[in-house]
Amino acid sequence: MDPRVAELFGSGAGLMSAAPMHGPGSVNGLGLLSKKTGSKNGKKAKNRATRNTKSNKNPPYLPPEAEEGNIEYKLKLVNPTQYRFEHLVTQMKWRLQEGRGEAIYQIGVEDNGLLVGLSEDDMRASLKTLRRMAEKVGADITVLREREVDYDSDIPRKISEVLVRKVPDDQQFLDLRVAVLGNVDSGKSTLLGVLTQGELDNGRGRARLNLFRHLHEIQSGRTSSISFEILGFNSKGEVVNYSESRTAEEICESASKMITFIDLAGHHKYLKTTIFGLTSYCPDFAMLVVGANTGIAGTTREHLGLAMALKVPIFIVVSKVDLCSKSTTERTVKQLERILKQPGCNKVPMVVDNADDAVTAAQQFAQSPSITPIFTLSSVSGENLDLLKVFFNILPPLSNSKEQEELMQQLTEFQVDEIYTVPDVGTVVGGTLYSGICREGEQLVVGPTDDGKFLGLKVCSIQRNRSACRVLRARQAATLALGNFDRSLLRKGMVMVSPEMKPTICWMFEAEIVLLFHAKTFRKGFQVTVHVGNVRQTAIVEYLHGKDELRTGEKAVVRFKFIKHPEYLKVGAKLLFREGVTKGIGHVTNLHPVLINQNHSLEE
Repeated sequence: MDPRVAELFGSGAGLMSAAPMHGPGSVNGLGLLSKKTGSKNGKKAKNRATRNTKSNKNPPYLPPEAEEGNIEYKLKLVNPTQYRFEHLVTQMKWRLQEGRGEAIYQIGVEDNGLLVGLSEDDMRASLKTLRRMAEKVGADITVLREREVDYDSDIPRKISEVLVRKVPDDQQFLDLRVAVLGNVDSGKSTLLGVLTQGELDNGRGRARLNLFRHLHEIQSGRTSSISFEILGFNSKGEVVNYSESRTAEEICESASKMITFIDLAGHHKYLKTTIFGLTSYCPDFAMLVVGANTGIAGTTREHLGLAMALKVPIFIVVSKVDLCSKSTTERTVKQLERILKQPGCNKVPMVVDNADDAVTAAQQFAQSPSITPIFTLSSVSGENLDLLKVFFNILPPLSNSKEQEELMQQLTEFQVDEIYTVPDVGTVVGGTLYSGICREGEQLVVGPTDDGKFLGLKVCSIQRNRSACRVLRARQAATLALGNFDRSLLRKGMVMVSPEMKPTICWMFEAEIVLLFHAKTFRKGFQVTVHVGNVRQTAIVEYLHGKDELRTGEKAVVRFKFIKHPEYLKVGAKLLFREGVTKGIGHVTNLHPVLINQNHSLEE
């Protein structure tokens, strides 16, 4: 196991030092040995740990409490004084701010991470105090799990892990974006239909019908476009979806946490759409859906590779377990584990069998990129569907409040991914606010146009998750109404920025690339489709630094030139290019900017 994971989730039971245990016998979020990552060595470590616990009565440790982050340790909270209570409330506000509206409290744990535990009465009193604290800051608490600890006492002692979640105000709920990947017919859209509609599938794809956007998708049963679906959780951790005839607006109002699923196409002929969804919509996580009956087939490996190339944390859902025997499902899971452990992946697979595993998986997954949870479920029978919901409920955001604040203080930059014309509203653009804050009535400039200009416009109104919103903050996705602005002047790949910003636009740029696959040799004059964020355009290879040609697996710095129009790029942006079977990844290292004058038009 990755040493960072072992360090985060404590050391072996019975060892008084807080030194991390490396290797398969590491421990989970409550300091107890993980069943999934163990092997023979893990069993030996477990036996040794058990012997030590029985003889010394020394409980295991969690890592010492960190001053930053959203995890708080409390030994007990029994009848605090008024002054102490106010101090505890202030502390809770800080932890909630660090977790962007969510915090985890470990009750019965000392600040150094020692698992002491509390008696039944003390635990009840502590949870009552915690509930009062939460009410004071406008939050709710949910007990995630309780465990008995073996401490030097005759009375049974417990520790509790509690989720504290803020009740949303002014639609500022926590929003996580999950890209849904997988081969065609693996059950992606059906799974999303079941999660978001709250009704199981009939085995013939009824659940997915609400997700399709085009007639040919309904007829063929295959997704060809990018669609968005939402799944909410309220402050008590209960699922909020369309099951009770709610509208999207009602879901947004009652949810404290929102999971936005980006349903991508599985068929190989729609690969460019899938890549665009992964690069432009900035997903926080990727969910790879694999059919238990077909195993790793078609585009599964390719989608896994894409997510890893773009450094999107990935977890796996094995669907359709109702269609095949237990041995077939186990064979598919073993196949996945073998691929994940290969040198190219270097992942630690973690099969989720119960709610306790789901809690541990959610916490470890966000902390370490190498952990890969694997769920086995059915959209028809509903088997293990609740475990996936528990996972989504607890899954924390990747960025902390400090990073979010820094992004919000920058100048406004909105990436245009979709363009619509809505009757009685006018031109509407959809996309993600990359940095800054965007308000209704704000004046921005959009570009670059084909001749490199930036044009002024006004944001008339904002909608987020299909409900009205007055303020848009960094990393949030939304649609902006632009009134009577001419739609023909807009295209995907443009940016809307603050007039004070001096955007860098270019025809030519340099990138350090790795050629993943090419049938022959990659040389000057070769044309590829380049994906950088929301930019998708054909570019020609102008020059290879220090080399005449490239073969599969080789690295080089390459100069590309766009063939249609200039684009807005940033140094350091991830780049992905393809042409037929040719594929490569890299990052932008240098730009050859086109100068823009004060009036935001191209300098001749």
